[in-house]
Amino acid sequence: MILTARVTTEEAGMRLDDGAKALFPNLSKTEIRRIIDWGGCNVSQALVRVASRTLKEGDEIALGIMEASRCIDLVYRKEDLLYEDSDFIAVYKAAGFNTQRTPYQLKGTVEYAVDCYLKKLGLKEPARVIHRLDRGTSGVMFFPKNKRSATLISALLKEGKVDKTYWALVSGTPDRTGWRDDSPIGKLGKFKYGVAFGGKPASTIFTVLGEANGMTLVEAKPLTGRTHQIRVHLKHAGFPVVGDEAYGGAPAARMMLHCRSMRFTGPRGRIIEAVAPLDDDFAAAAPEVIENAPA
Repeated sequence: MILTARVTTEEAGMRLDDGAKALFPNLSKTEIRRIIDWGGCNVSQALVRVASRTLKEGDEIALGIMEASRCIDLVYRKEDLLYEDSDFIAVYKAAGFNTQRTPYQLKGTVEYAVDCYLKKLGLKEPARVIHRLDRGTSGVMFFPKNKRSATLISALLKEGKVDKTYWALVSGTPDRTGWRDDSPIGKLGKFKYGVAFGGKPASTIFTVLGEANGMTLVEAKPLTGRTHQIRVHLKHAGFPVVGDEAYGGAPAARMMLHCRSMRFTGPRGRIIEAVAPLDDDFAAAAPEVIENAPA
């Protein structure tokens, strides 16, 4: 939810936090300061993270209201990285974190944490989000360290020359060891997609990795990059991802979709690859299947 209000003569000259309290009396000063600190406050369409900012008459304040439970800081240290060289870093994105900033949040996103890491290296380059993982998805994310590398990997992604491998845990047992889904994908609602006539071309190759206790671990290789592509194609096949309740998946501690690895050819012809481990919730959901999965 986003709350908006315009500064009047009564609030003009006040600090941002004091003025916001006057304009939004149902919010506590503590809540307001948290929203400002976490990047959920805009003043006249510009992000402001300084509570002492002086307000002017006519300023429009917009506050993104996010549950306090989602305010979990995210920091990447050198030892946390999945890969690093002079051109790229690869990080592990945990389930429950946003890839990039939203109207409600900057701090606590992968984008912000990578930006802070690059600044600690002394780089003046921003964190460039060149591919995304859904909030509920975990796994590998690559970030370029410079504009040249950003141009390279963006082109490789567009041309389908980045090999991406996902693991998905689904309910049920497919009657085949693998299949390919070329069904087009279209937008069905504000946050929902599905197989749709006239949708954008989409292709995913699926391989069964193991089965146990009514669940199956499936490897997914998306050949295109449509929003929710793997989730939609698995639902279309009759095997929605466990924990993906938006697409009919069985309830679980998290959505069991994980970007296991990414691989591509770097700027000097060298193969660049990063592999991400499974978290405890994913591993515990079907230990018998995971134990026999390929390394």
